[in-house]
Amino acid sequence: MSNEKQFVKEITPQGEDFSRWYIDVIKKADLMSYSPVRGCIVFKPDGYEIWENIQRELDSKFKETGHRNAYFPLFIPESFFQKEKEHVEGFNPELPWVTEAGGEKLEERLAIRPTSETMIGHMYSEWINSYRDLPLLINQWANVVRWEKRTLPFLRTTEFLWQEGHTAHEDEQDARRETMQMLDVYRQFAEEFLAIPVIVGQKTPSERFAGAIDTFSIEAMMKDGKAVQAGTSHYLGTKFAVAFDIKFLDRENQHQFAHTTSWGVSTRLIGALIMVHGDDRGLVLPPKVAPTQVIMIPIGPPKTREQVIGRVDELFADLKKAGVRVKVDDRADQSPGWKFNEYEMRGVPIRVELGPRDMENGVVVLVSRVSGEKKIVQQSDFVQEVQNLLAEIHQQMYDKAKQFRDEHYIAVDTIDEFKTFLETKRGFALAGWCGSDACETQVKEETGATSRNIPFTPSETKSTCLVCGDPAKHTVVFGRSY
Repeated sequence: MSNEKQFVKEITPQGEDFSRWYIDVIKKADLMSYSPVRGCIVFKPDGYEIWENIQRELDSKFKETGHRNAYFPLFIPESFFQKEKEHVEGFNPELPWVTEAGGEKLEERLAIRPTSETMIGHMYSEWINSYRDLPLLINQWANVVRWEKRTLPFLRTTEFLWQEGHTAHEDEQDARRETMQMLDVYRQFAEEFLAIPVIVGQKTPSERFAGAIDTFSIEAMMKDGKAVQAGTSHYLGTKFAVAFDIKFLDRENQHQFAHTTSWGVSTRLIGALIMVHGDDRGLVLPPKVAPTQVIMIPIGPPKTREQVIGRVDELFADLKKAGVRVKVDDRADQSPGWKFNEYEMRGVPIRVELGPRDMENGVVVLVSRVSGEKKIVQQSDFVQEVQNLLAEIHQQMYDKAKQFRDEHYIAVDTIDEFKTFLETKRGFALAGWCGSDACETQVKEETGATSRNIPFTPSETKSTCLVCGDPAKHTVVFGRSY
């Protein structure tokens, strides 16, 4: 028991130091290691498998909506960034440059991809000639580099993995339909796959993507009350089409500029799901994304071990056949108690216990990582009971996360009221905003919070600006963020 207690103590409680808890969990759960390059991490198999499950599900959704995958170069000529002024100004502080290669100085600097609008814009200008070439619906799975001053594993790293969709359309209406469709794909994915409730809305002008006409986002609340921007979708208008000469002959045989969009999510989602669902015992992984959904642990004295393991192997095969991601831990050199703690810490949704008495009674014990409740089920119903419990756990996780968000999401009328809220509690505030940059900046300077988005369906509409008291043009969600 002493070893088991010490094992648990290696995770700092959330209430003591949330940032320390986060680092403890991701290291103890073996999701990543720090690399020798500042701000970069190594994804260990369990961490990378979470990303693979995210990737697999999203890739399927993208293809269902008509998108195809392609791949574009990592290196982007400097001249490409000069073509869209607002875009280069937005990314310039984070750009790493290659100036020398093969022992020779390059004639033109090459940026290491921070995002691909410029490269893809260049290629689209060659590929698109007629309205018959539209819409062009492309997605890329790739890595990008942004030279961040402050980094945090998964949430903000110098190099990270993501997908970036880039589409071109005949007109604004079709491009905006695409923008909103992909935003809803992200919302559904966050809620139905990751069990994360999100606030869907439009970014304010100061927070929108560099070079976009409009940016839309889904915002999630972590257990420390901070926000993570969990996905964005951008309507780019004809800005990049004009900059990169993406023209086509329309149905009246006239040249027109294409309307483009871009949208993306990244490995930041891994950090978000850890911070939304984790507890003082470690990870709590949503069943649909968990690398291992069920861990099976044989229990009993050595004399019955072979018989119990034999039955565990049979039940294991049944779960595998049903498509459940399941593993067996039949190691004899670790106690059942140690294993229980180990897999709780790793966030495995269901633990299955089977001992000699269970064998006699024809039952098996299921234990939920979320509730901790034990359920005794008939072995004949085993597969169906596991599938039912996985579905229940997902819903419980979503409901629990939503309840936490709702309890830490208030409406305020003034900036002083917002400051008091942040000092005494934590979370998001819904407030009126007059639309001026000055008032938005004052909120950031006085509270450390930024506008997260202008929600499509606010719980209430505010009539006055929280800073100046003038009539509000928008009702905005404010919060501190990662």
